[in-house]
Amino acid sequence: MGIELKENCKYSLVVPTSMGVRITPAEKQPVHSSNNFVLQVTSAETNVASISSYLGLPVKVLTTFVKGSPIAKLIKSNLRSRFMDYEGVDVDQGGPWGYRHQFNIADSGFGHRGPRVHNDRAGEVGRTLNVKDFDLDRIFGEEGVQIVHLSGLIAALSKETSTFCLELARAAKKYGTKISFDLNFRASFWKGREEELRAAFTEIASVSDILVGNEEDFQLCFGIKGPEAGGEGLDEKIENFKEMIGRVKEQFPNAKVFATTLREVESALKHKWGGIMLAGDEWHVVKPRDIDIIDRIGGGDGFVGGMLYGILKNWDAEKWIQFGWATGAMATTFHTDYAQPADEEMVWSIWEGNARVQR
Repeated sequence: MGIELKENCKYSLVVPTSMGVRITPAEKQPVHSSNNFVLQVTSAETNVASISSYLGLPVKVLTTFVKGSPIAKLIKSNLRSRFMDYEGVDVDQGGPWGYRHQFNIADSGFGHRGPRVHNDRAGEVGRTLNVKDFDLDRIFGEEGVQIVHLSGLIAALSKETSTFCLELARAAKKYGTKISFDLNFRASFWKGREEELRAAFTEIASVSDILVGNEEDFQLCFGIKGPEAGGEGLDEKIENFKEMIGRVKEQFPNAKVFATTLREVESALKHKWGGIMLAGDEWHVVKPRDIDIIDRIGGGDGFVGGMLYGILKNWDAEKWIQFGWATGAMATTFHTDYAQPADEEMVWSIWEGNARVQR
């Protein structure tokens, strides 16, 4: 089963995002007891796009920046280093209490002490993302885009970003660009806006070609019944997830691909990692396998990024989830939130379980 992609496009993948920075204690220590921290550029959506950009496909980021900010300069430099084009307006800070790029304060956990993440998004400039600042006819009509990847994190940031994502989906549909939508439900974003956001998410999902989410995403965004509780064996649990995805497909029949990850946490350093994907009428399952973790943040984004890369490369559907599983596992071996594959062979070696030295 393949997805027919638009040809002669300048960009394989376009992602709207709100860029920020993450600060992480050194040596896997908790934030509250640390003096030394590492700062990195981050966003969930560019985590996804990094798989394609590092492997040579043309990627574009749609975002917004704080004018004159050294953090904005750091972000722009980082995106260039990741082989990504970017487009976005520079917004006046408005004084010390004005706009800024978001801060993600997180430790990686160790052993049986789990990771803790604190999001500090006050004054986030990404909440100003506005459709009037982008020429969508140029981006989708003249330049051309094969897939636009939308995230529920951006769609729920503010009324402006909800409208922005809706307009991106409408423009993509108009010009034949395929739409990928990762629901990424966050209760704190939805509080007090449930009716508004459910309507926006439902419209985006109804025109999407690829839908990604876990059991809570589908339940809380759309009220779709989750997998049946219980089930002693792994096979029974997988069948329950398949039934849930079947219910999602009934509600959103336009989509051709549905995917969810499977994760069992044994400790902060060891997980069982798997995934389920429905492509057309064919199921593809990767049963959870042991993976070793440096930092779990970004693993789900890596999975989506690898799956989209397989679709963009027009591989057989079976390889989409295999590559996505491997790039998700790879992302957890980096200190950055995103995987940085040197080539496809590095990814396939992870899938094959081949960690031998390459000389």
